[in-house]
Amino acid sequence: VQLEESGGGLVQPGVSLRLACAVSGGTFSRFALAWFRQAPGKDRECVAAISWSGGSTLYGDSVKGRFTISRDNAKNTVYLQMNDLKPQDTAVYYCAADLRDYTADYATDMDFDYEYWGQGTQVTVSS
Repeated sequence: VQLEESGGGLVQPGVSLRLACAVSGGTFSRFALAWFRQAPGKDRECVAAISWSGGSTLYGDSVKGRFTISRDNAKNTVYLQMNDLKPQDTAVYYCAADLRDYTADYATDMDFDYEYWGQGTQVTVSS
């Protein structure tokens, strides 16, 4: 299973950005997916997660109301729509995936719950 993030960059505060993560290998529709981020000198944190069905999502407190996670099973891709970006959103953003049983249809925000990881994409918010 391979994950490849795209869409990062340097943006000004207040603008929007959409990250994408293409997943290859495995059965995409059975993956729980998440976006994590890590800023310099800080621990990695989960910003958003989505269950294999898409019916369950969760968000970190710092991004609630601004970020939206979604998945497109036809494209084997998970997205993170980021609105009203702030300098404190600056970080490397990682996509993560974990194969789940049909009974495990819930989103989780712990990094040890995810087996597969992308290489990350840098998001820098600065004026």
